[in-house]
Amino acid sequence: MDEEKKKFWGRPSRRNDRPMTPEQQERYEELVKGAEQMELDIEALLNEPTVYGYARVSTKKQAKDGNSLEAQEAALKAAGAEKVYSDAFTGTTANRPQLDRLMSVLRHGDTLIVTKLDRIARSTMQGLQLVRELVGKGVTVNVLNMGTLSDKPEDALRLTMFLAFAQYERDMILQRTREGKEIARQHEGFREGRPKKYTQAQVDHAVDLLGIHSYSEVVEMTGISKSTLIRAVKYAKTISERKKKE
Repeated sequence: MDEEKKKFWGRPSRRNDRPMTPEQQERYEELVKGAEQMELDIEALLNEPTVYGYARVSTKKQAKDGNSLEAQEAALKAAGAEKVYSDAFTGTTANRPQLDRLMSVLRHGDTLIVTKLDRIARSTMQGLQLVRELVGKGVTVNVLNMGTLSDKPEDALRLTMFLAFAQYERDMILQRTREGKEIARQHEGFREGRPKKYTQAQVDHAVDLLGIHSYSEVVEMTGISKSTLIRAVKYAKTISERKKKE
């Protein structure tokens, strides 16, 4: 009890300064103890742990293939979520305002429910690291297709195993990617990055068409974007100028 409350309970309002009888003193102490317990009960009631749910769809397709917000929210509420936060169509951006808001309200003793780990993160490793942070704060995380993860020893062991497998999977993907690039570099004409949509012959033909057609007409005829045509024209001019100097 803080000092102000101590002053209140320790200095009852009295009309005289007569000392209390033993019976009055005993009754007074019982009332004070009862009031203190009532205050604790009210505080516990107002700060009861809450069960939250989080749902997310990042593409319109997900909204139709059984991972819709409605389906997720129904599953979360069936699992005991009292309040559900939802984000929709975040795509590849990291902006998830409702998840950020949820993270700010989660407190020790609360529970977070998600249908799958990828609802709260874009990779297994990222998701498990977030779970570990939440568990460290005393938040229980229930991933419906994995199980409950908390700060209990057995759950901590499961989380460590999940993290180890996720790291192993990530390392294997990186290793296979490096090996694939090394093999590809041995082939003539290898070019790192996204494959070109159009061949060089098609681009050259489109540039030739610009001699008798406008950019808009060539774009409509070939499907090649105006920006690609402009770059190709500049490149052709550069090559031509170099040859003249030679």
